Amino acid sequence: MTGAWTKRIVLTAFVAAIAAGFVYVLLPDPVPVDVGRVDRGPMLVSVDEEGETRIKEIYTVSAPVAGRLLRLPVHVGDEVTKGATSVASILPVSPSFLDQRTRSELSATAAATEAAVGLAEAERARMQAEVRFAESSLERADKLAKSATISQTALEKAVLDYDTAQAALKQSEANLELRRHELESAQARLIEPDALPDYDQQSCCIVLDAPVDGRVLKIVQESEAVIAAGTPLVEIGDPANLEIVVDLLSSDAVRIKTGAAARVEGWGGPPLKAKVRRIDPAGFTKVSALGIEEQRVTTVLDLLDPPEQWRALGHDFGVFLRIEEWADDAVLRAPLSALFRAGGEWAVFRISDGMAALTIVELGHRNDEHAEVVGGLDEGEPIILYPSDQVSDGVAVIDRNSER
Repeated sequence: MTGAWTKRIVLTAFVAAIAAGFVYVLLPDPVPVDVGRVDRGPMLVSVDEEGETRIKEIYTVSAPVAGRLLRLPVHVGDEVTKGATSVASILPVSPSFLDQRTRSELSATAAATEAAVGLAEAERARMQAEVRFAESSLERADKLAKSATISQTALEKAVLDYDTAQAALKQSEANLELRRHELESAQARLIEPDALPDYDQQSCCIVLDAPVDGRVLKIVQESEAVIAAGTPLVEIGDPANLEIVVDLLSSDAVRIKTGAAARVEGWGGPPLKAKVRRIDPAGFTKVSALGIEEQRVTTVLDLLDPPEQWRALGHDFGVFLRIEEWADDAVLRAPLSALFRAGGEWAVFRISDGMAALTIVELGHRNDEHAEVVGGLDEGEPIILYPSDQVSDGVAVIDRNSER
């Protein structure tokens, strides 16, 4: 009897072991997942945008008068000193070429003026003769008046004739001087461009000096040319006096405050510190690369690091900015890769006893890496990163790294 029961017990155990093996084989394997944790640490929410550097004060040297600009003696990058470095020289404008008709008219005018000069010279010679005659007549009248040979009236008449002749002589000399200047003017109109003398640059040219200490940033007009008054020639600025300008979306600009801290990256050197100095009160429309019209607001920032750290930066260099919107040194945060939408709310898969548990969470601020956890999770809780479609509520999971 005892032997029969023993056989039954052994057989039952054997059958149970086989059934358990089948059940174990048929059970699904735990889903391998990446596991992260809810932790507490620093978090920064920023507005990220590409910007560019620019010199705060740029001086444009322009031509004060119209003239012939000589080739500029400076090049981009040259250092200049205020009042000592010459940046441009301007000569008088060369006369234009004369067509045949204009030349004939001006030649005739010059010939007529030359004849008028000859006529004025003859008139002066005549008046000089009259003055000599009036002078000799006055001398005779004076001698005769002393001997009472002629009356006092006759003497006064001789003095009047002499004075009149002197005045007429001066008038003829002035007329001769006038005719000579008219001849010079007529001859000047006949000057051709190739007949100009070589100018002495120290005496005839207008030399423009650098208005400030700095470096040449841009050559607007380098080669020799005829220019009008007000033509820009050179741009000069001090590369050590830099600022950063960025055009933010208006929706981002309203979230930024004056004095906000910023981080300058992507310029070829270590990250730099900056601070928002001004946010323009007016925006403008800018078309994006995709052809979409956007409202942008110009924002200006100052560099806070010493110039030695960003000496390699120059005017119109590209940079990448992270402007601080919100920051906290100890915030409860969860990796952004663990979050997904569930029924219009944010959720994560929390790991509880080796099983995935769908958990609704309440979030605060977010950036590119983390989200602030306001409710639903506690510090240190494990959560699934990058949950796949194999993960659902109640599914067994295993840390992928623990398998190694």
